[in-house]
Amino acid sequence: MSAPTQRPPKVSEREARQVAEAARQQDWHKPSFAKELFLGRFRLDLIHPHPLPADEDVRRGEAFLAKLREFCATRVDGARIEREARIPDETVTGLKELGALGMKIDPKYGGLGLTQLYYNRALALVGSVSPALGALLSAHQSIGVPQPLKLFGTQEQKDAFLPRLARDAISAFLLTEPDVGSDPARLATTAVPDGDDTYVLDGVKLWTTNGVVADLLVVMARVPASEGHRGGITAFVVEADAPGITVEHRNAFMGLRGLENGVTRFHRVRVPAANRIGPEGAGLKIALTTLNTGRLSLPAACAGAGKWCLKIAREWAAEREQWGKPVARHEAVGTKISFLAATAFALEAVVDLASQMADEDRNDIRIEAALAKLYGSEMAWLMADELVQIRGGRGYETADSLAARGERAVPAEQLLRDLRINRIFEGSTEIMHLLIAREAVDAHLAVAGDIIDPDKALADKAKAGARAGGFYARWLPKLVAGQGQLPGAYGEFGELATHLRFVERTSRKLARSTFYAMSRWQGKMELKQAFLGRIVDIGAELFAMSAVCVRAELLRTTTDHGREAHQLADAFCRQSRLRVDELFGRLWANTDDLDRKVVDGVLAGSYTWLEEGILDPSGDGPWIADTTPGPSTEENQHRKIP
Repeated sequence: MSAPTQRPPKVSEREARQVAEAARQQDWHKPSFAKELFLGRFRLDLIHPHPLPADEDVRRGEAFLAKLREFCATRVDGARIEREARIPDETVTGLKELGALGMKIDPKYGGLGLTQLYYNRALALVGSVSPALGALLSAHQSIGVPQPLKLFGTQEQKDAFLPRLARDAISAFLLTEPDVGSDPARLATTAVPDGDDTYVLDGVKLWTTNGVVADLLVVMARVPASEGHRGGITAFVVEADAPGITVEHRNAFMGLRGLENGVTRFHRVRVPAANRIGPEGAGLKIALTTLNTGRLSLPAACAGAGKWCLKIAREWAAEREQWGKPVARHEAVGTKISFLAATAFALEAVVDLASQMADEDRNDIRIEAALAKLYGSEMAWLMADELVQIRGGRGYETADSLAARGERAVPAEQLLRDLRINRIFEGSTEIMHLLIAREAVDAHLAVAGDIIDPDKALADKAKAGARAGGFYARWLPKLVAGQGQLPGAYGEFGELATHLRFVERTSRKLARSTFYAMSRWQGKMELKQAFLGRIVDIGAELFAMSAVCVRAELLRTTTDHGREAHQLADAFCRQSRLRVDELFGRLWANTDDLDRKVVDGVLAGSYTWLEEGILDPSGDGPWIADTTPGPSTEENQHRKIP
């Protein structure tokens, strides 16, 4: 049997959308706070009182965090990882001995069985010392082999692999290819059936986080349709040292310099059919479902980074004096510190709420997790940028350089570099906008989608019109008035009640804006990506405000920090409301149409004269490397950590 030689399949925009749509989780069997928020229904009862972990989960989680804190403080050298661009083997070995590879794995398979809440707190702790080390643990458990096996694996697969993964086997997730990113319809890696019990993998995967050191891989590959085989994108567990697998390159990045990320080639790699996760064609659905909670690890790291930004800003701005007083007392700097404090509180509130909702499993959190990832990555980046600005020239200087001339080695510039990838990892901000927007308008498409579908028959459109008429006759009147207009509503929240009333009113306004846009643009709505991005950003702010108020009230009733928590929540909500007002203004007053014309001109070469007067330092070579299937000609960069 010869290896396939095709390039990524040519697909139309419509075909690509159909593949993505087919992979979506279609049904809503549980309530969703965020989905209701986008529909103009403020379901505070779904998140308040704030859900809390069970006492046993707290005991087990706190006990592990104490051990992990001691390990990170004494046995992890983040500066060395940054300097050498590699995580020392002994560091990973120590984490294995601690059980950190099995944080989310059930104890019956040798794991620690931590809740999502404590798993995320552990990642925030590790990431504060070394973001690259946090990424290794996250990629292993959030999107690597353990999570899809937990959700979709057979009992035999769990028995075979989970004990290894809990103990010492590192895993990686392989979906992206050199010419395939967020458009999986063009996936080129193939898994060709060879008899009844084997598939043969051929292809190249890019940006394989943990792939350089992994022992087990989750690989997404296209199975050709044939007699007895449904075909489609399918998930497999693959042994990383199987014959025919070559890690051809270890990638280097602007940040996360210790990241074990590479390019992996498969050439006639034989995989037992018993290693297939789920049925043929279910791979993309498995990947997306895995990410529903897997995405929470990323905002957890961002929340940890936000805490560190606040700590450094507080200490530095109190110490550094200019014009007779600490720089923190100058309003130009003080407003930045207020932003850091309020936003650090908000990021933790969002992550903890979403994590606890995931643990309770009473709600469908696919939108909440996506919003947490989107909001956390964007806000943490802004926080790191503000920290660098507060530190001034010292913020731009490396930690090693600061130490060499006798000052505290504060890696602010490293944090900026490390955090930048979070706006791209596991769904870029632009893709997250589209993904969340699709879920946010799901109720509309469910009743009216056939009306704007050009492929539907007139009879189908008529039926859809009747359904839509009934739905909107019931739904639209509810967007006119609500509790947000009652002065005493949410009074149990004290001074924060005004912000919850704002969220309720604004949720209805957001739903009305979305409905108006769908009525105006109909089938062309999906092309209005800038508009949809603003809709989602408004929803993210409303979700964050809700989480902040609920957390502040929890802290008021359970800790000694209630007054301070309410103050931070008030500050965050007032800052957030300004951002929401700006976003609403830009829904209808923007440069979107002009921007499209400028883009047309750029692509047509109308402005190439503007590029004169520079030299391009880029090297030669194709924009996208050739990935024709075949045997590797490179030295294998894979290394096993003992």
